[in-house]
Amino acid sequence: MGLNLDEQKAVERFRKEVVEPSMKSLVILDFWAEWCGPCKALTPTLEKIAAEYADKGVILAKVNVDEEQFIASQFQVRSIPTVYAMFQGQPVADLTSARSEGQLKQALDQILSQLPIEAGAGGDEPKQDIEPLIAMGEELLTSGDAERAMGVFAQIIELAPDNAAANAGLLRAMIEAGHTEEAAAALASMPEDLAKDPAIERAAAALELAKDKPEDSELAGLRQAAAENPADMDKQFEFAQAAFAAGSRDEAADTLLKMIEADRGWNDGAARAKLLQIFEAVGLEDPWVAATRRRLSLILFG
Repeated sequence: MGLNLDEQKAVERFRKEVVEPSMKSLVILDFWAEWCGPCKALTPTLEKIAAEYADKGVILAKVNVDEEQFIASQFQVRSIPTVYAMFQGQPVADLTSARSEGQLKQALDQILSQLPIEAGAGGDEPKQDIEPLIAMGEELLTSGDAERAMGVFAQIIELAPDNAAANAGLLRAMIEAGHTEEAAAALASMPEDLAKDPAIERAAAALELAKDKPEDSELAGLRQAAAENPADMDKQFEFAQAAFAAGSRDEAADTLLKMIEADRGWNDGAARAKLLQIFEAVGLEDPWVAATRRRLSLILFG
């Protein structure tokens, strides 16, 4: 075929991960990259829909365009995210313009009505009955009951060890419960392909920030020092880090935004970099992140 060794390996990976499953299933093929914010925002929607449509013969496959440049070039990917529906080794629809859950479901329903796909051909993808358990874990985590959330997510992982949402939920629950060492050990033991999932990467970013969690008395001291020295960027930055690690993300964001407004170039833009790290840890699709990003944009661009 005139391909070099790396290109041959790329083709073989694509054949096993996408082409072969597409012989019986409809594959949602997502071209993405680590640095692509819209890609990471779209991921939870694609994962949710793939889980809900698994019994209808739908599975999700992801291609990192930085790691699989040859495959991306064969599909003439010019921007990301780019999303195709694949069946029997061929693209049957371009889903890139369908970004919302409703749009994607409408497109999939139309495609599935025209293809000879067997119900349940989705193989080992998570079944829909796992979704209520994940929602339960997330609800417990949101309500502040991190210990019970840990138990729920651990049960889900017993049913579906490779479920990224469950593994990410367990990591976040461990962090909220203060079990950062256990979370770090769990992350280190994950398979490499699972650890690269955007949901796991967000949890890993939260873990990195949580390592700086101070005692209550220490946080109070840092808060006082920052309040008494508003022009001292080092003290402001130290308090912002500690505040987020302690769960006070509003205080952390307010402090960092004031720093950026006062001197956006301080320490090579450290305040903005830290705020973006916080966005990544919380999740780019989170409403709090969206609101805080708008505040950041107003400061940067007026």
